[in-house]
Amino acid sequence: MKSKLFVPGSRPELFAKALASDADGLSFDLEDAVTEARKPEARAALRDLLRSPEVTGSAKTIIVRVNGLHTKHFADDLEAVVQPGIDVINLPKPESIADVAEAADALARAERANGVSAPVGILLNVESPRALRFASELASAHPRVTGLQLGLGDLFEPFGIVRRERAAVEQAMFALRMAAAEAGVPAYDSAFANVQDAAGFREEAELARRLGFAGKSCIHPSQVALANAVFRPTDEEIEHALRVVEAARAAEANGVGAYMVDGRMIDPPFVERARAIVASAAKLGMLRA
Repeated sequence: MKSKLFVPGSRPELFAKALASDADGLSFDLEDAVTEARKPEARAALRDLLRSPEVTGSAKTIIVRVNGLHTKHFADDLEAVVQPGIDVINLPKPESIADVAEAADALARAERANGVSAPVGILLNVESPRALRFASELASAHPRVTGLQLGLGDLFEPFGIVRRERAAVEQAMFALRMAAAEAGVPAYDSAFANVQDAAGFREEAELARRLGFAGKSCIHPSQVALANAVFRPTDEEIEHALRVVEAARAAEANGVGAYMVDGRMIDPPFVERARAIVASAAKLGMLRA
C-alpha cells in the first residue's frame, strides 16, 4: 500500500468518498477518531459497511483500526468488524509477543463466530519505546502479522520529543525498517498531522521511501496523491532496474559473478532490489509493452 487513508468510523457520510478515492488502502478508525460515546454507533456503521458489496467487491485493502487489546472495547470491536469485507485489523499499542498472540487468538474466534473464511491479517502499530525496541519480535510473533506501522505522535510527544525533529524521525524510521526487514514484513510510515503542509508531508514520505518503507498513512484525501507519487518507482529507477535484470540474466548464463551496469558494480543484493522494482512497476502497470 503506497497510501493508506484514515476514515473515522463515526463518519459514514465519508465512506463512499473514501472508497472512490485513489488510496490503495482504507483504515476505518474506531480508536482515537471516535469518542467514547460514539463507539457503539461507529461499530454498527462499520459492521454494515463491511458486509456491503461496495466493500466486498473493492480492490482496496480494507483495514479497521480497533481499540487496544486491553481496553473494554476490543472484544466488541472484533465482534462487529470481522466481516467478509475486512482484510486487516490495525492493532494499536502492542507491547509484547503475548499481546500479539492474544489478539490473533481473539481474531480467530471472531472469524469462526461470524463465518469469515479468509484469514484477517494484523498490522501492528509501533508507538511506544518498548514496542520499538522489540519491534522485530512483535512482527515475528504470529503469521497473521502483515506489517509494522510507525506511530510517531505517540512515540514522541509524551516524552518531549519534537514530532518534526529530523534526527529523531530518521532514527525511529531506520529502527522500524530494520525490525520489519528482520521479520520479513513491510514497514509503513506514520501519519503527518499538518494537512496544509504538503511540502512537509512529501519530504517525510521521501525520507521513508529512501529507507525502504512501503507507504505512508494519510489523514486527509489531499495527502493520497502525494503518497502515491512518492511510493512508486521512478521512470529512471525502472529503466535502470530493467537493465540490471537483463545483465543478470546474461551474467548467469556466462558464469559471471559481478559486473557493471550504468557504471555501477552489480552483485546479488542489487539484482534482488532491481527485480523488486520491476515487479512493483509491473503490478502498477508501468512497464512499456
